[in-house]
Amino acid sequence: MGAAEERLSEVLEAFDFGAPVVGAIRYGQGHINDTFCVHTQPEDACCRRFILQRMSAAAFKRPDQLMENIIGVTEYLGKKIQENGGDRSREAMEVLRPRNGGAFYTDAAGGAWRVYPFVEGTVCHQSADTPELFAASGRAFGRFQRLLGDYPAETLHETIPNFHNTEDRLNKFRAAVEADALGRAKDCGPEIRFVLDRAQDCSAALDAQRAGKLPLRVTHNDTKLNNVLMDGTTGEGICVIDLDTVMPGLVIYDFGDSIRFGANHSAEDERDLSRVNLDLGLFEAYAAAFLEGVGGALTEDEIAYLPWGAKLMTLECGMRFLTDYLEGDHYFHTSRPGQNLDRCRTQFKLVEDMERCWAELEAIVARCRA
Repeated sequence: MGAAEERLSEVLEAFDFGAPVVGAIRYGQGHINDTFCVHTQPEDACCRRFILQRMSAAAFKRPDQLMENIIGVTEYLGKKIQENGGDRSREAMEVLRPRNGGAFYTDAAGGAWRVYPFVEGTVCHQSADTPELFAASGRAFGRFQRLLGDYPAETLHETIPNFHNTEDRLNKFRAAVEADALGRAKDCGPEIRFVLDRAQDCSAALDAQRAGKLPLRVTHNDTKLNNVLMDGTTGEGICVIDLDTVMPGLVIYDFGDSIRFGANHSAEDERDLSRVNLDLGLFEAYAAAFLEGVGGALTEDEIAYLPWGAKLMTLECGMRFLTDYLEGDHYFHTSRPGQNLDRCRTQFKLVEDMERCWAELEAIVARCRA
């Protein structure tokens, strides 16, 4: 029995689920938080489920700030959805507070726990098997931006400082190259040069922000397909989940991370780089759906910088993999030697693809915004 399981009885007693709890089992494929599905049995109704999570103390040092962000955003989303005639119980996450009225429950060992009602009738996909599925996620993330367009982003806590500060990532990379703590720099000369040749690019978005072209917004910062719940009948994205990384940021980061993750068909650690290619069809499907979901809430500059979001998020991710490789693979989990270097190479191959068809990416965005 793990440490989380040892505290389950205590934690379940700390929440009022509205009906007797009949079971709680490990749930999902996440690797950060400890997640359980809690089953309850109301007297005259079907089983009702909840998601119970112990927040990772390693990843999130301030659960109070994390939950303040999440409660603020989910309550705001809920009001907007109700104003628009939507179903608040299905279209936005909702925090079930513990009996003590707090934002989360702290167990006797110091673990921080939270509960969300389960959104029934939905499916969580791990990969975009069709352009339609990828587009559905794009509409959902675009709608997320539209609904939060007036939320005061500056009031959110930066729960992971400098998360998408590409200049800071570049500085950390340079320090790792200089230190070369494990003597690995000799194995990745071309990859190091790839980053240094694009050092100026790392300031593109931040320069635009400093110039007033890109406003600070509420950003999700982990816009993978599996962070959208899809309606089991229609296939449409109805609820954006996993709000742990919601922070102030630039909208192009959210767009770009989706493209990095979903607009190619290879594994993240693919060794055969000939199989790693940007899919322009998927890029267009996502861009069109994202802008449809946004519904005119972005500025002209934000839309024009969307290709930069794709390039920068991919370059940044590759740079992070390479930094971790140079430092000894202490951040990203690896299952074999050189895996982080392989991951870095796939990201840089996608960056090369984007650079090669840059004019086409800009034309696609222009076409989708029309």
